[in-house]
Amino acid sequence: MARTPSTMLPLGTSLPLFELPEPRTGSMISSEDFKGQPLLLGFVCNHCPFVVHIWDQFVDFSAEFAEKGVQTVAISSNDVDNYPADSPEKMAQLAHESGASFPYLYDESQQVAKDFSAACTPDFYLFDAAGVLVYRGQFDGARPGNGVPVDGTDMRVAIEALMSGEAIPTEQKPSMGCGIKWK
Repeated sequence: MARTPSTMLPLGTSLPLFELPEPRTGSMISSEDFKGQPLLLGFVCNHCPFVVHIWDQFVDFSAEFAEKGVQTVAISSNDVDNYPADSPEKMAQLAHESGASFPYLYDESQQVAKDFSAACTPDFYLFDAAGVLVYRGQFDGARPGNGVPVDGTDMRVAIEALMSGEAIPTEQKPSMGCGIKWK
């Protein structure tokens, strides 16, 4: 399994605009829907072993912080012709079966991934209530087979600092995962 690091979009970047379909509901979800609230955004997919490794904890983590006012959205931008496990139908199935309470959006054109300079799955971004990027990088240090517990430590530190008005550490580690499957 090839390891691709995230590109680390510059801190202070404004939330790129997007409008994408949510396969479970058929509705369109827009970046505008998250205005005025912190947003955790993750580029993920169904088949990547790095995403599979953290998925259940990511779902639980997102539910925990939703209760504290942090919204989460996941986006899959993979080429579904060559990776059918990442199809919108399979995305909806995974989200439903895992109890994901956040929207899991499909970026068919892959433009949204390009707008975020997303490189891998998972690739995470945290925006403050003003839509400014305050964290990007890894969920935690866990990777398949490395024995590090999946607990969202890095993301938790960033979100808790954001929510308490403290400085978010600027030393942030890139995420690591499968490269986005470009068309």
